[in-house]
Amino acid sequence: MNLKKFGLGLVSAAILAGCSAGGASNGNTVKLGGNFELTGNVAAYGSAMDNAVKLAVEQKGKLLDKELKYVSYDNKSEKTEVASVAKKLVSEKVVGVVGPATTGDAQVSIPIMEQAKIPAVFPATTGDGITLKDAKNPESVYDYIFRVCFSDNYQGVVGAGFVSQKFPNAKVAVLQDSASDYSKGLSEAFEKTYTDAKIGGQIVAKETYQSKDTDFQAVLTSLKSKSFDVLYIPGYYEEVGLIIKQARELGITQPIVGGDGLSSEKLAELAGNKANLTNVFYTAHFSAKSTDADVQAFIKAYKEKYGTTPDSFSALAYDAAQLLMKAIEKAGSTDAQAIKKALAESKDFDGVTGTFTMGKDHTPVKSAVVIEFQNGEEVSAKEYAAQ
Repeated sequence: MNLKKFGLGLVSAAILAGCSAGGASNGNTVKLGGNFELTGNVAAYGSAMDNAVKLAVEQKGKLLDKELKYVSYDNKSEKTEVASVAKKLVSEKVVGVVGPATTGDAQVSIPIMEQAKIPAVFPATTGDGITLKDAKNPESVYDYIFRVCFSDNYQGVVGAGFVSQKFPNAKVAVLQDSASDYSKGLSEAFEKTYTDAKIGGQIVAKETYQSKDTDFQAVLTSLKSKSFDVLYIPGYYEEVGLIIKQARELGITQPIVGGDGLSSEKLAELAGNKANLTNVFYTAHFSAKSTDADVQAFIKAYKEKYGTTPDSFSALAYDAAQLLMKAIEKAGSTDAQAIKKALAESKDFDGVTGTFTMGKDHTPVKSAVVIEFQNGEEVSAKEYAAQ
């Protein structure tokens, strides 16, 4: 993975947290919008993304020789609020929007962005077909919707390939969040790929839990009675961190593999003692352990501003903002048609989450990184691509 980014010239810009008068292309101002989950269930993701966009805008300073401003609002991790924020941003005449964070919230904003003809770049909406009007028809691409992350299906495929290489002939148990489309998407892709003729692996057990559960003793006790070599848990860190803790306390010592929903500093805290977070792996978009100079420059700037190390979601949002700003520069104007054309034609974009070219379905063609944890610490990050 060629981990690069755009220049980190620290030029200050006006970052607006609320309403600002005037349109984005009026006078000497170019205005970008943010629709993020700053409070509510997924605030950890949304806040990190919003912070990263603010940093990117500060560093850019000006766009098209005009003042660059960023206005963001809290959608409270609620779909009705997502729609309200989207409409508010439209009324403020932003030239482009970054966010929301999750697939479900993004789906609510899509018709509003499409009708208003405002380009939207989603940092981390990995849901399959999110950029398509018909998920089963790859030609039915939304005009103004883009993302900088890979899809759930891709993560599941990469995860299956990783397990087959790292743990040959492993019998796999799957623990899926029955209330999450994200978890269902990863699980389906993983199971299909792992059991196909190419890998020929076995899924020997499958159990479910639900988002917001905190006690997993029953389902883990059931799993413990099964004979398996690897436990695949495609969920979010809030629940999976607790699952890891309770699984280890029950004596389930097998390797645990997950998706990018585990990318949070809070994972280690929820997992309990460091020993619990051993032989834990997950597919991700970014690693703070990268030795690439540009990635480290991004991390340094983020830490200086916010006092914490950026995670995958911060990195994706940073890339989303950079991609949008670069497209506006390429368009040479704030004309929506020109901007969305430039986004669609993005090629060899060098971001902190890797180098990618925008696919015809407005999803980037890029590799995934598999993060490995041992004794509570990230010890490796290796690139894997779907075979």
